[in-house]
Amino acid sequence: MFGTSAAATALQGVYLSTASNGAEVKEPETEPASKQLVPVGLTDVTIGGEIGRRIALTVKNNLLALNVDQDFLSLFQDKTDKTRGRITTSDGGRGFIGMLIDATVKFAYYTKDEKVLSLKTHLIDGIIKTQDPDGYIGNMIPEKRMWTVWDLHEMGFIIYGLTNDYKYFGNRQALTAAKQAADYIINNWSTMPADWANKQRIAVHVAVTGLDQAMVTLYRVTGDRRYLDFELKQRDLPNWDPGIVLGRRPLVLGHTFAYMAASLAQLELYSIEPDPKLLAATTKALNFITAGNGMVITGGVGQAEVWTDDQDGGRDLQETCSTCYQIRVYENLLRLTADPHFGDLMERTILNTLFGAQSTDGSHLRYFTPLQGDRVYTGECCCTGNFRRIISELPTMVYYRTENGVAINLYSTSKAKVALDEGLSIAVQQETNYPSSGNVVIRVDPSHPASFPLKLRIPRWCHTATVSVNNKPVETACTPGTFTTIERRWQSGDQVVLEMNMDWRFVRGRQRQAGRVAVMRGPLVFTLNPAQETLAAKSADDLGRIVIDMEAIEQAPVQNSDVRPDGIGCRLKAGTTPGALGDDRRTTLTLTEFADPDGKCVYFKIPDISQAGPDELTFGSV
Repeated sequence: MFGTSAAATALQGVYLSTASNGAEVKEPETEPASKQLVPVGLTDVTIGGEIGRRIALTVKNNLLALNVDQDFLSLFQDKTDKTRGRITTSDGGRGFIGMLIDATVKFAYYTKDEKVLSLKTHLIDGIIKTQDPDGYIGNMIPEKRMWTVWDLHEMGFIIYGLTNDYKYFGNRQALTAAKQAADYIINNWSTMPADWANKQRIAVHVAVTGLDQAMVTLYRVTGDRRYLDFELKQRDLPNWDPGIVLGRRPLVLGHTFAYMAASLAQLELYSIEPDPKLLAATTKALNFITAGNGMVITGGVGQAEVWTDDQDGGRDLQETCSTCYQIRVYENLLRLTADPHFGDLMERTILNTLFGAQSTDGSHLRYFTPLQGDRVYTGECCCTGNFRRIISELPTMVYYRTENGVAINLYSTSKAKVALDEGLSIAVQQETNYPSSGNVVIRVDPSHPASFPLKLRIPRWCHTATVSVNNKPVETACTPGTFTTIERRWQSGDQVVLEMNMDWRFVRGRQRQAGRVAVMRGPLVFTLNPAQETLAAKSADDLGRIVIDMEAIEQAPVQNSDVRPDGIGCRLKAGTTPGALGDDRRTTLTLTEFADPDGKCVYFKIPDISQAGPDELTFGSV
């Protein structure tokens, strides 16, 4: 647990407080600049492997397959009813175009693909043309603007997307439109009706998700203090701290997506004007996620969109919007503290929950991704928009610049150019089939011979790792849950080999999953696709009663391309009747990676639960 376990030094703190669930909380503080990490930008990174595959498929089979005129722009352009103004959608006016713009801007900047660049221009020009002279940019009739639920939500993401178009492409027209829309909100904020939240039955921070980050980003880009003051004064962001609220109660206070989005805005505000109060809500969430049963084994949180701690694996589990913002919060904390524990959380969540929310061909997306039972694809919604956004950001989560060197956070075939001080630039390239294996070959090419540290994240699941440089072992500690540092005088062509041992492990279930185990290897969680094993007639509960023979698991993973081209599976013996004993455990089953769209069960029985271990990302708190 953060602040109490010797292995949990992820947050360097200034004082202790108590979370709403009674857990001890340690507030983080900014590390000295020498320990902070700066992500390598979108155009300085090229990603392959499964991350790169997901990016390419999302662009080709999802983004470019959208009918943006019919399903997005038309909701803002249609003014056929001049008396009413803009036509609203059936769900209250949400068009999700802001999320789409933001994702398209980043995809365009990263890929430089002509079709994506053209789509970006079309979306930006189209939405700007709908803006009213007073700055409003939305699809509500005048009398319903701002204070109809979700109008501010949509406007916030539109402002954010337009601001990023200026940030990445220098489009001043987009920045002007973003400023005018933000000014409209600031000028009309005082018109919020009395007792608005109670009348609408939704907390303000839930209804305006996206607005806070948009205003903070607009301040960063323009330097205009009005946008920062809006967050400090009108929004009172430093004092936002609702605590962890379990269940779907009035005002939906426990909404995980909205909570993590507000936490992210607080963290970004903290980097501008450090105030310990801005860390309180994030710290409570981290403690709940890692020490309060808030996180399920695949890295996701929440059920029916709200906080839960019962570890129920079914139905409306792991909302994709929340998953996306969890990853952003972890990444922000990784930069702030340079602590690899946040990289571990990112890795687990990306490779399991995030990729599990997408079809293997990239075309379809999910609102929820349960551990057990059927997984259902969804139509266009906030989750599909947020999925595209986070996928567009993944290239910036692999390589980081330290004060005087380079850190690698995620392992995937890739290459990057990292600019350091005094004219030194470093070309770094990874060759690996991770996470199928723990072998990573890293080529380091400095622009001229130079001494600097190369930091490699050693995941908490990895109990044995070795490093060599140019075929010579390096005497450096590879401690799980740390960055191992190789500091030397580097020459062009130097080659580093990181070997991380990957054993199958059985991870104990908690709460409703008590007495059963999840099967893991490296960062991957494995699931049972019953269609492959002629178990289709069995319910998810029946599948969860299968007994695994721990002694009969095949140590070498089997090749399985159902989920990804270089995918793996786990072949083992099991009993398919409840309480199977001895010779009854002789059915051969193959578990596939959790991202298997037809996976229906993650937890299973084993003869001796004491032989299973805890989830390493719970920091030994359970």
